[in-house]
Amino acid sequence: MRAEFSKLRKAQRGVSLFELMMVVVVTLIVAALASPGIMRAVYNLRLQASAGDLAGLMQQARILAARKNTPYPIRYTTLNGAQIAYIDLNVNGNYDSGEPLVEFISTVVPAAGAPSGSGSQPSPYVLTGDTSSGSVFTNTSTLGYSPRGLPCMWDTSTSPATCSTPATNYFVYYLTDTRMGPPGWAGVLVTKAGRTKVVMWDGTTWH
Repeated sequence: MRAEFSKLRKAQRGVSLFELMMVVVVTLIVAALASPGIMRAVYNLRLQASAGDLAGLMQQARILAARKNTPYPIRYTTLNGAQIAYIDLNVNGNYDSGEPLVEFISTVVPAAGAPSGSGSQPSPYVLTGDTSSGSVFTNTSTLGYSPRGLPCMWDTSTSPATCSTPATNYFVYYLTDTRMGPPGWAGVLVTKAGRTKVVMWDGTTWH
């Protein structure tokens, strides 16, 4: 009887402090190893979401231009401290209440231009099978949509500014973000036919 009672006490014995500390240490090590990968995935999702919102706004501008037979540009500015892109419906170069817009997530900003391919920056995106001549239009150009709904280079040399002819090449508008380590990059491709596509840089290639 005494032997059985002793076995029962051993079976009911709790976890020792040493065993508990070992579990905590292993958990912390696993969390530390997984954290950079988790944060990178979060930042990539935010960046991709902003690029997707921008692509949607571009398609909205395309539809409006064709429906109303009026050219519209996509412009960028700051509103209440946040970076936004908007469709300049009255073509005055400023955001006005009621104009369609997207607000970028706080860590995401429009890039100053195409990435240089040096340092921590990727090489510029190249559309597979493209045979166009001349420079690809990037953030340093203003994307507009002609009355036919085709992408075009917004011409500010005229008054009022407009774009009546299709672009000679495609557009890639780049977004970047702030994060631990090298910044992330995304691009919104607009083909000469007006189709949009979001591309992401994975550290090695665009996809």
